[in-house]
Amino acid sequence: MKYAPRKVYIKENNVYVELSYKDFCCRRESDQSYLDKLFIPVQGCLLEVVREQYTEFYKDKERWRYLKKLDTNHSLLSLEGFTDSEGNALDFVIDETVDVAETVVHTVMVDRLKAALPFLSDGEQPLVKAIFFEELSEREVGLRLGITQSVVNKRKAKILAKLRKIVEN
Repeated sequence: MKYAPRKVYIKENNVYVELSYKDFCCRRESDQSYLDKLFIPVQGCLLEVVREQYTEFYKDKERWRYLKKLDTNHSLLSLEGFTDSEGNALDFVIDETVDVAETVVHTVMVDRLKAALPFLSDGEQPLVKAIFFEELSEREVGLRLGITQSVVNKRKAKILAKLRKIVEN
């Protein structure tokens, strides 16, 4: 057995009798009828039950084990993971590396930038998309557009200044 229960409750004359685990083991060794009795663990104790209760208990336990396995396979989080062994909610540790205000400002600026992109000319938009959305180097953009890297750099600086004015207004 994985653990020794604190107490064992057996039914004698339709009344539960409390035994120590050591006493239970002694009775089980001396009386063969104890081998046919069914027990379920309840709060660190063993409780004698009838076959229907035993079957239902382990059926339910197996179902929870199966669901937990599915959750793990699908990377789902359970609220049980946020409680301690006694069921009390755990305090969450705040991730101080993430600045919420900075994240909000960044999101607002990205939205403004997306709104400003249509104001760029047809020649400026492909350059911005290649550098910032496709993450190509200035050299790669120059090869694609048939211009030198220094020309790409100068155009990028002008476009960024133009975007800055549009976003700020």
